[in-house]
Amino acid sequence: MTASDPLGLGGRPSDHLVAVAMSGGVDSSAVAGMLVEAGYRVAGFTLQLYDHGAAIAKKGACCAGQDIHDARRVAARLGIAHYVLDYEMRFREQVMAPFAASYLAGETPIPCVLCNRTVKFADLLGMSRDLGAAALVTGHYVRRVQGASGAELHRAADPSRDQSYFLFGTTKDQLAQLHFPLGDKPKAETRAIAGRLGLAVAGKPDSQDICFVPGGRYAEVVRKLRPEADAPGEIVDLAGKVLGRHKGIVDFTIGQRKGLGLGATSDGTEPSYVVRLEPATRRVVVGPKSALAASRITLRDLNWLGDGPIPEDGLAVEVKLRSASPAARARVFARDRGAELRLDEPQHGISPGQAGVLYAGDRVLGGGWIADSA
Repeated sequence: MTASDPLGLGGRPSDHLVAVAMSGGVDSSAVAGMLVEAGYRVAGFTLQLYDHGAAIAKKGACCAGQDIHDARRVAARLGIAHYVLDYEMRFREQVMAPFAASYLAGETPIPCVLCNRTVKFADLLGMSRDLGAAALVTGHYVRRVQGASGAELHRAADPSRDQSYFLFGTTKDQLAQLHFPLGDKPKAETRAIAGRLGLAVAGKPDSQDICFVPGGRYAEVVRKLRPEADAPGEIVDLAGKVLGRHKGIVDFTIGQRKGLGLGATSDGTEPSYVVRLEPATRRVVVGPKSALAASRITLRDLNWLGDGPIPEDGLAVEVKLRSASPAARARVFARDRGAELRLDEPQHGISPGQAGVLYAGDRVLGGGWIADSA
């Protein structure tokens, strides 16, 4: 990678057509502008993931109708080809349906990971290959580092912008064709680049919500997709004593304290937390904070990005169990299509459906979905 070939593709930039995933935000728009400025031939791709008309007025969520309009304006400003791909049906099948099913199963899903892994990477990479593009470039804040065994995924240089947790599902084959030019930049520099290039989105606010969950009201979306989510049930303590009733387990997540309407635990000594969800019986089990502690975690569907297999006696790693939580030290052991994590110190509020993302320093070694903990 050099100043004359910032993506490290070899030869002159003008020799290469590159595809840019353009969400309509400042990050992907700045990336497209940087590549045009460097001399690459650039084509922009924007995804329409849900009803365009209904999305026009939505603000603060990626891939909304206004974002499609903004991406089109940026492409016109840069003088590049721009394609809007209608992936609404794929998005519903590959992201929204699993999201609702996961909530009904008592899990706390992360739809952005599924979206990145499927429609945003797998499908867009296929489309970019069909176009003859040498690479797919995105505005994510992660770093792609060329290691001895191929491309590696690393945390962003700016910890406050790092998005590596949400990209743990990126496969080695996908990583070989993906590039992330913003991984070593702070957000302020990205906005400055967009401003210097005269892009109208330079001051646009960042996306805050999951695109199909306006205002963060997850339960409302699940109820629309799966009406049976309204099934009521009991709130019980660890001994099975009934403390109250609820209107649906989709209103609860592991570690939740507010909104239970219970105050203290059954013995009146300390606040209650959601400890476990039992979808088969529709019971919400609550208890003291100490009941949330776990030192062993089972991961399913492990995506391993390390250079070799996990040793039989395990491998020392750091693991992030939530996107905003600090990494914890652990040892990982390979299991059938998954992994077992043994934490150096117990962690609280571990929720099935979230991700366990494994690191060695700044390098992402992979990750999987949390199946259970103890």
